[in-house]
Amino acid sequence: MKTEPTINVRGIPDEAGLGERIRRRALRLDRYCDDIQRCQVWVEAPHGHHRQGRLYDVRIRITVPDGEIAVEDQPRSDELPIDAARRQLEDYARRRRGDVKTRRGAATTPAPETPATEEGG
Repeated sequence: MKTEPTINVRGIPDEAGLGERIRRRALRLDRYCDDIQRCQVWVEAPHGHHRQGRLYDVRIRITVPDGEIAVEDQPRSDELPIDAARRQLEDYARRRRGDVKTRRGAATTPAPETPATEEGG
């Protein structure tokens, strides 16, 4: 990763070290793709007076040479949405290397059109 990941935690007490856990996992994304230019993570408390359900909203934006990978999620457990970002990053790296297979028998170019013939009778 070219720069340190940016982690923004808003409206949630960071007693459990959530920001540091996310930062460590974001740094590990380099294992899957070394072309990461920037990684930004936002963790926010949901609006309103929810006592159950969504614990927090998470948005992740990873900038790579050909574009961006974006993930928005509302986790309901301890699993972080950074895992979804990792899977998308792995897919990006495979496409970039050319490791993506095409389906067997799938046409890569459109079939030529045959002229319609008129049948008289």
